[in-house]
Amino acid sequence: MEFVEQLKSSVNILNVIGEWVRLRKSGVNRYTGLCPFHSEKTPSFSVNLDKQFYYCFGCHAKGDVVNFVMEIEHVSFYEALKTLAERHGIPMPKRSQYSDEDSRLRGVIFQMHELAQETFRASLAAGVGEAARGYLAARGVAAAAAEQFGLGYADGSGRTLVRLFQQRSFPATEIEQSGLVRKRDDGTFYDYFRNRLMFPIHNESGKIIGFGGRALTAEDNPKYLNSPETPIYKKSHVLYNLHRAKEAIRKEDRVILVEGYMDAIGVAAAGFGAVVASCGTSLTSPQVLALKRHSQRIVVNFDPDAPGANAAERSINMLLDESMQVRIMELDGGLDPDEYCKQRGAAAYQGRLEGAKGYFYWLADRARARYDVHTTEGVVSVLKFLLPAVQRISDRLERMTVANDVAGYIGVDRGMVLDSFRKAVADRRESALVQPKEIVRADEKGLLNVLLSSLEGRERLIEDLAGIEILNRIPTRRIYQAVAAVHASGALPTFDAVRSRLEEPDQNLLAEVVLSAEAEGIAISLDYGRQCLERLRRSEGELRRGELKARVKEAERSGDQVEALRLYRELVQMERSGELPG
Repeated sequence: MEFVEQLKSSVNILNVIGEWVRLRKSGVNRYTGLCPFHSEKTPSFSVNLDKQFYYCFGCHAKGDVVNFVMEIEHVSFYEALKTLAERHGIPMPKRSQYSDEDSRLRGVIFQMHELAQETFRASLAAGVGEAARGYLAARGVAAAAAEQFGLGYADGSGRTLVRLFQQRSFPATEIEQSGLVRKRDDGTFYDYFRNRLMFPIHNESGKIIGFGGRALTAEDNPKYLNSPETPIYKKSHVLYNLHRAKEAIRKEDRVILVEGYMDAIGVAAAGFGAVVASCGTSLTSPQVLALKRHSQRIVVNFDPDAPGANAAERSINMLLDESMQVRIMELDGGLDPDEYCKQRGAAAYQGRLEGAKGYFYWLADRARARYDVHTTEGVVSVLKFLLPAVQRISDRLERMTVANDVAGYIGVDRGMVLDSFRKAVADRRESALVQPKEIVRADEKGLLNVLLSSLEGRERLIEDLAGIEILNRIPTRRIYQAVAAVHASGALPTFDAVRSRLEEPDQNLLAEVVLSAEAEGIAISLDYGRQCLERLRRSEGELRRGELKARVKEAERSGDQVEALRLYRELVQMERSGELPG
């Protein structure tokens, strides 16, 4: 594992995680942010720069930089190593002892997608791509934008990729799993995309994982054809253009969400880099979480037609569930975002962007257009229409403000609206069962951090652990045992060395103890370690005294006065000798 250790020591975990999570400094070596692995409203994800380790106090996700890449990109250990090595210019070992069959298959499929992209680009520039180039020209897509977004053309032969992959000697089973070709009943293959303008789809790291193909004739259906799911492509997790847009999203602290490829390209070409597309599919929770990692502010700019408005309406509750700050951008003239930017210009689009409505007022407009607010039935229908969104407003002051606005908007009493909203919120709340949890004492946490972080403290205090019986009873007992075991082996009981000897529950506890110490401002020093050790000794005496008293009472209840007297004398003797605090 020499290469793995070399890689981890050469890569800064903060820089890697910072590409996926907005981190804020919250201590000398500690950074926090919203966890990328589960939904949360307040940051519980912590990165320790000194230990090169991350931990989530909410979902208990944890690990080093390799673990993070594995989890966030859904790849194997080998693929994570390869990704990190390539990004940081570190040569991978020629031997493939880290690889496995699934990793190898995904690697081959990535290769096939790169070859497909080269082929599509070449075809767009060649004679066969004339119709596709004509379509781009008609849509006002400049050559620079086509180049930037890697647009291409899949010719109509139906055999181009099949021949290419067979010439490169890819096995038939791998060709079939690529999603780029299909298999007929007779066992022969044909290209999945034929006579289509091609849009490469990338993962957040920038690797091509699939394609979208736009039909160029009315006879070809569907209008847009996307890659099927493969070992490298899960459509519910992917947003078009996020790999390019994420830097702009963070800089502006806002993301623009549009529906399709052409909208994303058109808006980006107009100078709005923080734009992503849902590719015409319904928004999913993984997609929202991917956006939330970079910003919690979103402007939804779907097409102005009925399907687009309905899609925007459906997306609102999902975005609110993830505590996103949602605005809805409306375009006039029946123009979609791409058309609007080209016909009205960037300044007009900017104006619409700045004037985007808060989601609630957009919903209220839709409700008012749908129901007659001059009737009791209409008012009730409006309130019912708005309730799902209201239920997701956790802040009481915001809920009161919205109730006041809605009451004025539909012309009813504010108290009635507020009562209706309050009941909806109460109905949605569920009582959470709190699991009992062992409490880690300040002294056991403090001593453990001194042993792991202070060389002087470790050298002076570690030998004293064997004489403290209470260390076998506290929640961190197995961690202390691992510290002693590593020390006994002659190795340094570092964070990584101790963690490697623990089962997952204790690994989680170790991470909590170490990462929370910095958050609490615990000073790591030999003197502090001695204080913690002394408090543990005193508490051990208190525990033994309590146990003796209980045994005395038990003996008295059972009528064994001889045993009760013996235990009482033992208790008195121990207190007099100073072994127990008096």
